[in-house]
Amino acid sequence: MRELTAISTGTQVCAIIGNPVSHSLSPAIHNAAFEAMGLNFVYVAFRVEDVKSALAGMRALENFRGMSVTIPHKIETMKYMDEISPLDRHIGSINTVINEKGRLTGLGTDGPGALKAIRDAGVELDGKSVLMLGAGGASRAIAFTLAQNADLREISLLDIDRDMIKQLAADLDAGTKTRIRADMMSDASINSNMKGADLIINCTPVGMHPKEDSSLVPVGCFRPGQVVFDVVYTPLKTRLLKDAEASGLKIIAGVDMFINQAILQFERFTGVNAPEGVMRRVVMEHLKS
Repeated sequence: MRELTAISTGTQVCAIIGNPVSHSLSPAIHNAAFEAMGLNFVYVAFRVEDVKSALAGMRALENFRGMSVTIPHKIETMKYMDEISPLDRHIGSINTVINEKGRLTGLGTDGPGALKAIRDAGVELDGKSVLMLGAGGASRAIAFTLAQNADLREISLLDIDRDMIKQLAADLDAGTKTRIRADMMSDASINSNMKGADLIINCTPVGMHPKEDSSLVPVGCFRPGQVVFDVVYTPLKTRLLKDAEASGLKIIAGVDMFINQAILQFERFTGVNAPEGVMRRVVMEHLKS
């Protein structure tokens, strides 16, 4: 890590805001990347409750270059942006803010990070049916990104929150050309929708540490040729992924999406290509420790 004496009046500051943020790996990832690239940047974490004031402070501070936004501020942050892309407005949340001389631009990297993980795994999306488990923020970002960047046959949405799933289905219907199906999540609906799904994406916290033995999909629901993607990355391989792998299916780990979205943020913060190997090593070291 850079010595404190190397911090100067020209140092660019980046930060993550959220509540809580004590668990965040972002400072370790980004500072290691800044150091590897010899950049005069530093990345810190702030627990924030008053988002409006935090963003006003960012706007006023000339050296405050970039911000990562995490729970619970991804939606409210949008209200204080000068510019947001149409896609991110459809998604309804952002996780990145760039400060250009007091003008704030908001964007999301979760969806593109997931898309890159899927494509890096060699998965062809055109003409395929995607089953999304969960209709929250991660599901919104991924569903819109996939629908905008691939010629999907359909997206099926399952969730236990009726209002949330109806809203996401309506937004996808209005904002994309993809056929959208939505249903309440139950053992029966999971079993039924698994039969026609080519790509299954778990966007719920089921299977996350410490409840690592949990999975929404019974082993008997898998069929040959399916791909299973879990956005959960603690543990590195969830029960869902273990079951899918044991059934001979291709799996995509959530850590790949996490690293990809951090890489995209780094490149927007700095304008240079990210040291992907360094960032991946730091993440894996922390998650395995």
